[in-house]
Amino acid sequence: MSKKEKGATPSGRGKANVRNLHTKVKTAKGRKLSSTLWLSRQLNDPYVQRAKAEGYVSRSAYKLIEINEKHGILKAGDHVIDLGSAPGGWCQVSSNLVCTSVDEPRVVGIDYLDMDPVPGCLILKKNFLDDDAPGMLMAALGGKKPDVVLSDMAAPTTGHRKTDHLRTMFLVEVALDFALRVLKPGGHFLSKTFQGGTENELLSLMKKNFKSVQHVKPPASRDGSVELYLLCMHFKGPGAD
Repeated sequence: MSKKEKGATPSGRGKANVRNLHTKVKTAKGRKLSSTLWLSRQLNDPYVQRAKAEGYVSRSAYKLIEINEKHGILKAGDHVIDLGSAPGGWCQVSSNLVCTSVDEPRVVGIDYLDMDPVPGCLILKKNFLDDDAPGMLMAALGGKKPDVVLSDMAAPTTGHRKTDHLRTMFLVEVALDFALRVLKPGGHFLSKTFQGGTENELLSLMKKNFKSVQHVKPPASRDGSVELYLLCMHFKGPGAD
């Protein structure tokens, strides 16, 4: 039984007692200052500490937990597809909230990066941009239409803000295209984006196909981060106008 199964709860109740002790990180020989600052931030991040204590593989799990607590996009019995699922935090949260099981998996994740198994989830090690990836995802879900499509995909950053934004918006577009083809009517779509403006054409497409579209920034997103999430709720179904 995993640490997550032993006591951590996706709702946030029963939180482990995490001592907020500041850890100083010295600059090691050969390590850049930027790397030292990143390491210091990681070691002293309360969400990182809490993830370790509660058995989540990453702090990003709390972003989905907080979004779900406010908007209720995941519920027991749902089927979920998680795009860009490594290292697995969103799969962990989803599996608990939808009550998946090894005998009847309700969550399918996909990523070209390695990740550890998540009980009750099927994980495809594959690039979602491959032509055959959508079909493989639906086959893994037993042909059932998902109630929720999640995407925490982000392109590797270049340091050039405009370029990074354009690359990530491309991933939002392909994830949305997939969601529009496979979601159940009434289903939800959640995707990472960056501040800098979502193209009007993309927003118009979302508003045409979902009853509610909004930008959300959960508390677990770091202060100063340009990260946002696009939350599209209540899919109208094929042929929406």
